[in-house]
Amino acid sequence: MSQVSEVDVVRALQTAIKTGNIVIGSRRTIELVKHGRAKLVIVASNAPPEVRRDIEYYAKLSGVTVYIYPGTNMDLGAACGKPFSITSLTIIDPGQSNIVELVKALIEVGK
Repeated sequence: MSQVSEVDVVRALQTAIKTGNIVIGSRRTIELVKHGRAKLVIVASNAPPEVRRDIEYYAKLSGVTVYIYPGTNMDLGAACGKPFSITSLTIIDPGQSNIVELVKALIEVGK
């Protein structure tokens, strides 16, 4: 796979929102991760430390990939086409998007 960029991730996220099943919100994200229903979790870079810690903890237990979005919660909201901030979101079904593979590739490049 060629170089994966943030733009590719945002484009794939928008496709997942249109064609898949996405849940927005930290409390619901934590619940979905605890129950093993999440395929991927995206957390804004400025998420409160306790929220990020909880999500990462439960994701590790459930084997769910967590992607720290490099922008703020306002940037993540804008990337999702929403007029409000989004601290975290869960992808239950990526639909026609390849976001799960893109994020895993991006995380591998970062290691």
